[in-house]
Amino acid sequence: MDHALRTPGRDHPEVTVHRATVEGTARKALLHAAATADLLVLGARRGRGHAVGLELGRIAHAALHHAPCPVVIVPERV
Repeated sequence: MDHALRTPGRDHPEVTVHRATVEGTARKALLHAAATADLLVLGARRGRGHAVGLELGRIAHAALHHAPCPVVIVPERV
């Protein structure tokens, strides 16, 4: 995680990122964190083959419907 955030952190020092390791299901942990967050950012895979759009899994779907803060879905780079 530190490696992945090194360049964006250097390029955008005004953005505060909180990292935490938690136990439990991803859905429960993300929704709990979203309760005090200004924004929840999640990743998503691009559609396979010739499909257009994103493949949203159960976790991203739950966050979009139940998070008490805005949710951003960021597609993977291809």
